[in-house]
Amino acid sequence: MRFELTDEQAGFGRALGDLLARADTVGVARAWAEGDTGPGLGLWKRLADQGVNALVVPEEAGGMGGSLVDLVVAHEVLGHHLAVGPWIEASAFLATALTGEALEAVAAGAVATVALPPHVPFALDGDVAEVVYAGTADGLLRARVGEIRASVDTTRRLAEVSAEAGADHAAGPEVSRLAGARTSTTGEVAAFDVAVLACSAQLVGCGERLLADTVAYAKQRRQFGREIGSYQAVKHQLADVRIALDFARPLVLGAALGEVPASAAKVAAADAAYLASRVGLQVHGAIGYTREFDLGLWITRVRALVGAWGTPAYHRGQVLATLTGSAR
Repeated sequence: MRFELTDEQAGFGRALGDLLARADTVGVARAWAEGDTGPGLGLWKRLADQGVNALVVPEEAGGMGGSLVDLVVAHEVLGHHLAVGPWIEASAFLATALTGEALEAVAAGAVATVALPPHVPFALDGDVAEVVYAGTADGLLRARVGEIRASVDTTRRLAEVSAEAGADHAAGPEVSRLAGARTSTTGEVAAFDVAVLACSAQLVGCGERLLADTVAYAKQRRQFGREIGSYQAVKHQLADVRIALDFARPLVLGAALGEVPASAAKVAAADAAYLASRVGLQVHGAIGYTREFDLGLWITRVRALVGAWGTPAYHRGQVLATLTGSAR
């Protein structure tokens, strides 16, 4: 089966990429990491105006009624350009799990986030979000933000949350089946898997950016009178990254079409992006370790996303369960 984007989907991806390319996303990310969230929130609004938050929200709830492939296209671009904020939480999980006015608020561009133990123990950027949810045994509830924890990715702040006493449910109880539920009680793709899919797409986008920047550097850096990219040892490593990303993307698109388990897409995307970060760091050498060099922002983003929305061990276990017929 071939997984190809339509002209409309490809054009949407290019439009988002052009918007983010003009937005100085590296500067926005560095400001966000230092606590200056103004530029990031401004960019959030611009992306919301383009419909990113509303992509998979039904039209009757104020959304665009798009497909999961549309969501994948958007999140790969977000990863490629290092967009900050709880995009996976808002535009993927909550846009699928919420109902009523809560869903309409997300579609309209509200900055929303969620903690979903055990796989998502903290609410990303909970101190910045307009509304915070917590997954409980009874479903999603509005939550209060507690202690803020640091992440290996300085652009991500992780908030401890607790459900508010007497809070109304924001969605049905099916969203509380977190540990590997592949479908909801209605037979639709579970909100958790939609978030896993978005995370996978962001990993592919990060990997592509790391590869592009590393190839550009290998063409510029000279050693012993030659570009380092002309050495076979470097070429082979870069080729391995290219192959890994090219194998991961069809799995992500296949998962969006329901042909591949979301966990398989996450495993492949995480492995490919992590390989891209390792090779990028090795090719760049010591400069890749410095905080001033932009490459490190994508390396730490990849490191964070690899464990986000389910660890590699968890998703490998889900793939094994699917293959052996024991998946729930």
